[in-house]
Amino acid sequence: MEALSPSDPNSFSRPEECIVIAIHIDWDVNFEKQVLDGFVDLAIEKKDPSASHLVLDIRDLTIKNVVDKSTEKSLNYVCGEPVLTFGSKLEIELPDNMENRASIRIIYQTSETASALQWLSKELTAGKQQPYMFSQCQAIHARSMIPCQDSPGVKCPYTAVVRVPKELVVLMSAVRDGEEDCKNTNLKTFKFTQKVPVPSYLIAIVVGALESREIGPRSRVWSEKEFVDKSAFEFSETEEMLNTAEKLLGPYVWGIYDLLILPPSFPFGGMENPCLTFVTPTLLAGDRSLSNVVGHEISHSWTGNLVTNKNFQHFWLNEGFTVFVERKIAGRMHGESHRQFQAVGGWKELQYTIDTRGKDDPLTKLVPDLRGVDPDDSFSTVPYEKGHTLLFYLEQKLGGPEIFEPFLRAYLEKYKYKSLDTDEWKEFLYEYFKDMTDKLDEVDWNAWLHTPGMPPIKPDYDMSLVDCCTTLCKNWIAASDEQLDCFSSNDIAEMSSQQIIEFLAQLLQEEPLSVSKVKKITELYGLRDTQNSEIKFRWLRLGLRSHWKDVVENVIKFVSEVGRMKFVRPLFRDLFAWDETRDTAVETYRKNHSSMMYVTAYTVGKDLCLTDE
Repeated sequence: MEALSPSDPNSFSRPEECIVIAIHIDWDVNFEKQVLDGFVDLAIEKKDPSASHLVLDIRDLTIKNVVDKSTEKSLNYVCGEPVLTFGSKLEIELPDNMENRASIRIIYQTSETASALQWLSKELTAGKQQPYMFSQCQAIHARSMIPCQDSPGVKCPYTAVVRVPKELVVLMSAVRDGEEDCKNTNLKTFKFTQKVPVPSYLIAIVVGALESREIGPRSRVWSEKEFVDKSAFEFSETEEMLNTAEKLLGPYVWGIYDLLILPPSFPFGGMENPCLTFVTPTLLAGDRSLSNVVGHEISHSWTGNLVTNKNFQHFWLNEGFTVFVERKIAGRMHGESHRQFQAVGGWKELQYTIDTRGKDDPLTKLVPDLRGVDPDDSFSTVPYEKGHTLLFYLEQKLGGPEIFEPFLRAYLEKYKYKSLDTDEWKEFLYEYFKDMTDKLDEVDWNAWLHTPGMPPIKPDYDMSLVDCCTTLCKNWIAASDEQLDCFSSNDIAEMSSQQIIEFLAQLLQEEPLSVSKVKKITELYGLRDTQNSEIKFRWLRLGLRSHWKDVVENVIKFVSEVGRMKFVRPLFRDLFAWDETRDTAVETYRKNHSSMMYVTAYTVGKDLCLTDE
C-alpha cells in the first residue's frame, strides 16, 4: 500500500518536501461526456532542498502530459495504484533546472464517475431546459476534479478560466473576473480570481441556467429562475448576519458573499465555498425560519475558511467553532435565550448520533484517528455539536462571553490564512489564559478530546424557550389514546417553527407513539402540509417509528426528491429497521442511487449494508 502523508492520514501529498503555492485552472465543461477537460498550472516551491519530486493526490483522472512551463519540456511522472477511497499518488519529477520555485502544467481529464462532480440531465432540473453540474469537494474529493495536494493543511490562491455553452452560467468559489463569447463557437468563457489562500476542498464550481437577485451590498442569491425570487426573500437577512459576524470576529476578507441554491440532490445543508455559499433548497421554508444554516456558512468565512483544520482528524476546529459562532450570531440578532435554545437542540442531535453509532465508536471522539479511514465515514454531528459543547463549557468556566469572545478574536487573528491542529489550539488557549491555567487544568482534556461517546459534562443551558415544548411532549406521552380530544391546534399557536421542531425532537427521544397519536398530531398540527423540511423530517420519523403504514409513501417521496444526508440517512435507517419496509428501503435506494451525489449514495449504501453496490 502506498504510504500516506505523515501530516495528513488522508493524503499522499508531501508538502513538507515541495508545496503548491498557486493554482490556475483551464477547463472545458463537456456535458455530453460528463467530464472536465483541460489543464492546471501549479506554481510550486521546494521546502526541502533535496526534494526531487512533487507529490499530488488524484482519483480517477486521466493524466495526458506534464510539462515544465519554463522550458515546455515534458516531465516524467508516475501514477500509483488506487488505494481504497483515497485515490492514487501522482509523483512528478521536478525540473532539472529548478532551484526554489517552478511552474508546471498538468494536462488531464476527469472521469464521468468523478466523486466531486454531480451531473444532472435537463430533466432533473427545475427548468428542464438545460443540464446542470456542481461540485462538492469536501472532504477528499477535490482530487477527482483536479490534481492537487488534497489536504486542508495546504492553502493557496487560485484563478480559473472555464468554457461552457452560451446558454449556461458558470460560478466558482472566487470573485467573478469577466466573461466573453468565444469567437465562431457556441461557447462562452468565464474567468475567476480567488486571492485569499484556500485549501483544495474549497475549490468549487457550478454550471447551469442560473439567475441572480441582489440581496445586499455585497451579496446576490443565485438559482434556477423557478426559485430565485423565493430564495431572495428567504435569505434577505444575509447582510445583517454578515455585519453581526464582523462585529464579533473582525473584517470579512472575501469581498463578495453570494448564495447558490442548488438542486435537491445536494447532500448537505450548506457548503461554505468562499464567495459562493452552496445551500440546499430544503431551507426554503417560506418564513426564513431555517436561515440559521446561512448563519453557519457565513461563520465559516472565519472559522474554517480563514482559519482551517490541518487535517480532517481535527475537523472540530472547523465545525465546532462554526456552530459556536453561528449561535453567537443568532443570540445577537434574536436574544441570548435563542442561542441557548439552539444549543439544547444541538445536544439532542448529538445524543441521536451517539445512540446510532454506539457510545464506544472511536469515530465519536472529538479528535478521531483517521488512519486508513475515509473522512466521509466519520462525518456526523460529533465535530459540530461535541465541539460546540466544549467551547460553550469553556466559555462558562472561564467567565462568560465578555471574557471568551476576545480570545475567539485573538485566535482568529493569530491563525488567519493558516491551518492548525488541536494541540496548537490548546497551546494558544493556555497562552491566552495564562492567568487562569488552574481553571484550564480542571478540564478533563482526555475525556473531551480523545474519549468516545457523549461529552463528560453537560453545560447549564437556559431552558426558557424549551419548557413549553417539554410540557406539550409530556402531555402527549401521558395521554391515553382515549384522551386525545384534550389537544387542539391552539397547542402550538404561540410556538415558533423552531419550538415545533424541538417538540417533535423530544417525542423522538421517547418510546414510539401509538399510531392513533401520530395520526392526531398530524391532523391537529397540520404536519402533512408543512413546507418546513425540518418539521416534515421529524414527522416522517415519528410515523415510521410508530409503524404507521400511511406515512411510508410520504417517506419514499421525500427521500426520492431530497439528497440532504441529515434527512435521508435517518429515514432510510428507519425504513430498514422496520421489517415490513426493509425491502422497500433497499428498492428505493437502488432506484434512486444513480441520481444521488456520491457521498449520499456511498453513506446510505453502507447504512443499508449494501457496501458492494
